[in-house]
Amino acid sequence: MAKQPDGPVTIRSAALERFAADLFARAGMTPADARIVAAVLVWANLRGVDSHGVTRIPRYLELIRLGDMNPRPALAIAQETAATVLLDADRAAGPIAMTMAADYALRKARDAGIGLALVRATTHTAALGYYTARVAEAGMAGLAISASWPTMAYHGTRAAGVATNPISIAAPGGAGGPVVLDMGTGIVSLGKLVQARRAGQPIPAGWALDADGNPTTDPARAQIPLPLGGPKGAGLALMIELVTSLIVGNPVLAETLEGTDTGKRHRQNGAVIAIDIARFTDVAAFGREVERLARALKALPRDPAVAEILMPGERGHRTRAQRTSAGIPLPAPVLKELDALATELGAAPLASR
Repeated sequence: MAKQPDGPVTIRSAALERFAADLFARAGMTPADARIVAAVLVWANLRGVDSHGVTRIPRYLELIRLGDMNPRPALAIAQETAATVLLDADRAAGPIAMTMAADYALRKARDAGIGLALVRATTHTAALGYYTARVAEAGMAGLAISASWPTMAYHGTRAAGVATNPISIAAPGGAGGPVVLDMGTGIVSLGKLVQARRAGQPIPAGWALDADGNPTTDPARAQIPLPLGGPKGAGLALMIELVTSLIVGNPVLAETLEGTDTGKRHRQNGAVIAIDIARFTDVAAFGREVERLARALKALPRDPAVAEILMPGERGHRTRAQRTSAGIPLPAPVLKELDALATELGAAPLASR
């Protein structure tokens, strides 16, 4: 672990992963499940998506204490066909359920050409790019979506009506690795608002509303993210609820908006799709065409305000290489919060690892 004067603390990814797994195991997860959750969170940190990395640990532990996240879930297959599976997650941590879903989708795609794994009743699914990258690294195209309770304004309203439901699409690439799009349907994720609040950094105008539905740039007041592209982001978030939550018979948004007892608990649903590219074209040729298209796009006239033309996931690939070598920077407030949780659970703090 290294620390710059007045700067973040830099920690090796392996040490951070062991630390996270230790906390989750002490909170009741099996060692195997704890390692999966830790790996998914640290993967996000490695790629620079810190809003979905270990900063989520306090919230996950809180969900366990509240009984919303089940540390010892009994995941089960509720329905299954040649190309589909419905996984009842029993309130498992999202990384556990979605990793299992990705593996089922891959298995189905190998047999049927395409595989769909629906996930019912999980919790925060973390960075969806982890699961689609898992599919792409197996030589297939992947798509993942997840639906949560209302956190984002629906276009035209001044209150939370939909979630910043994310979508990720990934495909095998050439020498540069998979192309991975991972985006939320909000202008900003709730996690980034929390990060800004912790750091005391003002947020740009147009990002969020306060609790009364008024626009704000004050991170301490920002509560409700605005949808990306107005009606486009709001509509996409709504449709993700329809094709996940409603399809699996576990509605989230309406339950919360109507104030039912079920709607007061944290819940998510999700889906992972895998498409076997080899059924339709040569996988190596597909990768070469991805590289060809990337070259053509990068050769286009560049906006002077843009430093470089990037493909989806390219910045994350670079950040991962840099952070794998140099370590993951953690802001001092995040380190302090994590070490306090470690002390509470009887684990060694990060500072000693």
